[in-house]
Amino acid sequence: MLRATSEGVTLAVRVQPGAKKTAITGVYGEGTEARLKIAVQAPPVEGRANTVLIAFLAEFFDRPRSGVELVSGQLSRSKVLLIRGVSLPEAEMRLSQAVRSD
Repeated sequence: MLRATSEGVTLAVRVQPGAKKTAITGVYGEGTEARLKIAVQAPPVEGRANTVLIAFLAEFFDRPRSGVELVSGQLSRSKVLLIRGVSLPEAEMRLSQAVRSD
C-alpha cells in the first residue's frame, strides 16, 4: 500500500466514487496487493473524483495540493499517488490511526 521514494511515499488506493462523503473506509485486498479504500464524494466524470481524491489526501497528509500527484490509474478505481515530503513512518502512523478509527 505504501512505498518510500526519494520524494516521499507512493500510496496505492481503491476509490469508490459517488459516495455520500469523502473518507477512508478501510483496506481493499491483502498482502502486497492491499490498497487503502477511499470513498469519494464526486462522480467519476471529467476527472472530478481524482480532483477530490487529491484534495482529500493533501489535507489528510497536511501537504499542499501540488504535493500530491496521481501517478497511475487516471481512469481506474485502482490508483497510485505520490505524496511528496512525507516519510514512510509518518505516513504509516497517520494511516494506521485512520484505519483503526473507522
